[in-house]
Amino acid sequence: MDRVMDGVNEAYDLAVLGGGINGTGIAADAAGRGLRVILLEQDDLGAATSSASSKLVHGGLRYLETREFALVRKALKESQLLLERAPHLIAPIAIHLPYQRHLRPWLVIRAGLFLYNHLAARPSYPRARAIRFDSTCPLRSGLRRGFSFSDGQVDDSRLVIANAMRARELGAEVKVRHRCEKLRARAAGWELAVRDLVNTTSRQFQARVIVNAAGPWVSSLFETNTGAPARRQVRLVKGSHLLVPRAYPGDQAYMLQNEDGRIVFVIPYRNDFTMIGTTEAEFSGDPATVAISQEEIGYLLEVYNSYFRRELTAADVVNTWSGVRPLIDDQETTATRTSRDYQLLFEQTSQPLLSVYGGKLTTYRVLAEQAVDRLGEHFPGLPASRTAQDNLPGGDFSSREQLTEKLQQEYPWLAPQLVQRFVTSYGSLTAELLAGCCGPDHLGIAFGHGLSQREVDYLVNREWARTAEDILWRRSRLGLYFSPAQEQGLRDYLSRSVGAT
Repeated sequence: MDRVMDGVNEAYDLAVLGGGINGTGIAADAAGRGLRVILLEQDDLGAATSSASSKLVHGGLRYLETREFALVRKALKESQLLLERAPHLIAPIAIHLPYQRHLRPWLVIRAGLFLYNHLAARPSYPRARAIRFDSTCPLRSGLRRGFSFSDGQVDDSRLVIANAMRARELGAEVKVRHRCEKLRARAAGWELAVRDLVNTTSRQFQARVIVNAAGPWVSSLFETNTGAPARRQVRLVKGSHLLVPRAYPGDQAYMLQNEDGRIVFVIPYRNDFTMIGTTEAEFSGDPATVAISQEEIGYLLEVYNSYFRRELTAADVVNTWSGVRPLIDDQETTATRTSRDYQLLFEQTSQPLLSVYGGKLTTYRVLAEQAVDRLGEHFPGLPASRTAQDNLPGGDFSSREQLTEKLQQEYPWLAPQLVQRFVTSYGSLTAELLAGCCGPDHLGIAFGHGLSQREVDYLVNREWARTAEDILWRRSRLGLYFSPAQEQGLRDYLSRSVGAT
């Protein structure tokens, strides 16, 4: 039975519901403008859609076909800004687009890439160009012409964590595994009934304004908690990816056109793997239960095998993930043609509640800026956003190469692979993680594959991690390498240290 905590309600200017990329981005932006913010997430940060992406910040080349020029311009601009603000989490990646005459005309693709080059300035990304594939290319022999363009490869779940850390730095309260169970409009704003899912306690908070950033749950959360109908419904679209051992040499990704008009990416992942995705399928039901189907696995392998000389089978698949994207229901006949843009709408309530409908990983920062701007009418004198100027935690360094060299000099006893992982996970915060360490013994228990007690404690104390899944799949992705015995060792340690597994 739940215990109810005593004491007066805690009061905030803004309560953000949802700890994905949009929710954490909004919390960081609002806290940076001086608002007292609380963020509530019923699971782990980034546990749903935000950690199940294609791991790209990109302009969205294919959205030019649906004439979403404003969205592409916005996304291109954001891909440059995000690379500058979080260089540890994002890096340019070359994407090759093999040409198939019967799918899209050469001139149409060239025109699209011309726009990609010119809609927004992206000095950190090489410009798009036509290319030829030689005999060393892993593609089938008939594919000799194509194009190359660049976008950003991102650690999506760590981007969420970085925004949550930034929000906390600026004074926000970030509460994971806290579920909002009731919203009540009061004279001075909102009263929120919240359940702590770890300690099974219930408490109440007050907030002048609420932002509903619950992703695929945006409509259902509002309706369940208020009893009123939401202004919009979202179109739930499942996107699935699969992972295979490194399928070809080289660091380039591929963008494959399929006969059905859809696009599949093939992307090098974590040095040892290749990611293939995504699918697009209408979804109904609870987004928490989403999983890849055998049909989707077959579809992705079929598209891959139609382009590459070395064919893959289902036996090659080592991991999969699926997410539910909450797209604006614009009545398009197919999910492929449904807009990836977003809408920010005040619900029809007696107190201000702003819901976030739609959106994509790449545009989260500008979405957050616009969302907080919309709140300005309720907070007179609200200053302008600074998120386009300020680095995310760990991002204040000049280049990955220089930071790597610096860390190797300061910690010569660290394995080069571990230094590289620290650079691309924590950036300049690696110094905080390793503070006081003078040798391997100072790292404590070795759980496997470079994961140490020192790092686990850091993730628990600084990054809201609680379970082995939090650490292995959303903080480090080391779950791809851990054996069952190694995972159990980590679970045993977490059980002793924080009472969780």
